Amino acid sequence: MQTTTRTAGFALAPVPVLVLALALGARTAEPAALAEPAALAPAPAAQEDGEEIEDKREAVKDLCDAFKDHIGERGEQDNEAIAVMDQLLQEFPRSGPKDRKLIAETIGKSFGERRRELEGGVLDNKLYIAAAVCLGEMAPESTKVLTKWIGNKKHRKDLALQSQLILSLGRAKDVKEIDTLVDLMKDDSPTIISAAIQALANYRDADQKYRKEIVEPVMRILIDAKTAVDDDVTDTIARELYDTIAAPCVTTLQELTGHDERAPEGWQTWWNKNKKKDWDGEE
Repeated sequence: MQTTTRTAGFALAPVPVLVLALALGARTAEPAALAEPAALAPAPAAQEDGEEIEDKREAVKDLCDAFKDHIGERGEQDNEAIAVMDQLLQEFPRSGPKDRKLIAETIGKSFGERRRELEGGVLDNKLYIAAAVCLGEMAPESTKVLTKWIGNKKHRKDLALQSQLILSLGRAKDVKEIDTLVDLMKDDSPTIISAAIQALANYRDADQKYRKEIVEPVMRILIDAKTAVDDDVTDTIARELYDTIAAPCVTTLQELTGHDERAPEGWQTWWNKNKKKDWDGEE
């Protein structure tokens, strides 16, 4: 399974999605910036339109069993596990509901495995990051797995992993998880807050009822963060928060509203004028 990464408007060469996963902050305790994986190209269908999808396939079961065997080897076979995960990712779109559920739950077992620290006290989290990226492509079956491990005490301090879990939850585009993502904006970590804001941009195609539920808290945290910086220019904590979330806030607001605005105070003015209007109606 491959995806294409885009940077500054230029398409780079396709790379396997799990190689991309390892580049998204794996082995880093505090990522400076996070970017969601580009959308994956759909896997070729395994059946013609109208033909029943084969479920409970032995091939899927064998892959899941192999994956569990690899992840149980205390990190010695994580590269092999990631290779099997890539196969499961390719099988997922071709699978029936029972196999889809099995695949998502099996990959979720990665997070229950303990991994050693590398030199310098950095956790070897490449398996976790890869699993989080994969689960972002397996909604809705993966939603419960993702929410189980967001904030879980076993991985709470791994901000790179937590951020990727949050981004993957956003890719599920499940309106029932909007409150979960909005609540994550109350976290103490600017990194987690930023990830939640980025994840909410995925609801750009949701009904405007839901988009309005997102826009107001995102706008509010942007304005409050800017006000805190303006009130005390020596407040380094306020500055860190604003510098981390400002760009994601503006991008998410633009995605959800279709309005091009950059300044926090400009968003407040726009919201006051448009919060009760039909955003999807013609001008």
